[in-house]
Amino acid sequence: MWDPRTYLRYGDERSRPFHDLLARVGADRPRAVVDLGCGPGTLTATLADRWPDSRITGLDSSTEMIDRAGALDAPVTFAVGDVRDWRPAPDVDVLVANAVLQWVPGHRELLTRWVADLPPAAWLAFQVPGNFAAPSHRALREVAGRDRWRDRLAGLLREAPVDEPVDYATLLTGAGCAVDAWETTYVHLLPADGADHPVLAWMEGTALRPVRAALAAADWADFRAELGVRLAEAYPVRQGQVYFPFRRIFVVARTDARAEENP
Repeated sequence: MWDPRTYLRYGDERSRPFHDLLARVGADRPRAVVDLGCGPGTLTATLADRWPDSRITGLDSSTEMIDRAGALDAPVTFAVGDVRDWRPAPDVDVLVANAVLQWVPGHRELLTRWVADLPPAAWLAFQVPGNFAAPSHRALREVAGRDRWRDRLAGLLREAPVDEPVDYATLLTGAGCAVDAWETTYVHLLPADGADHPVLAWMEGTALRPVRAALAAADWADFRAELGVRLAEAYPVRQGQVYFPFRRIFVVARTDARAEENP
């Protein structure tokens, strides 16, 4: 279960990659825009500001997130749905998937299917975290691999759930798209002003969600405490804050590259 309040704890840091991604989308007046994995909808609402004449839709598998999004005063239609089952309508000119595909095994097949279904000159823009080799995720997998947790957490934490930028570029170029792919490492300065280590608090909003769902309350408290110790060692507090590097992978593709110039 997703908790919108926990996810939005670092709202500014989580929103920056979305805006950096959309800055490379050159659509002028798209007929329809879809945001897959829209979460609490706050970023989706900015799409309505950018394209006020477009039909904007946000889709997420979490009812908690969609309930939160539906309370926004925004000209956006929000609905619960699974990205694996979604198919674009003929008028979807912009498709956004921000920080969602890392949760979807086999999403390479989804990407090629979406590209085939989108109309000519449509834009596909997605961003995924590329930090699965970072100390934070190594520590998470090490704790999850201990005898006490291994059986209950088996299969929940994949070591490499996303591809490298060149792999996505190769895939989508082969599917007939013009592709712009890049990576950025943000250094988030997280204030150490609470009882929990700030990287632990960050991870509770995303990476730790399936672990929390799989464990009873007492087990979760023990797991969380052990991981917090390891994170404190990997990310020491300096000047009252933690310096948290976070790598992200970005791809913007335009369908039917033969008829359009590169994005």
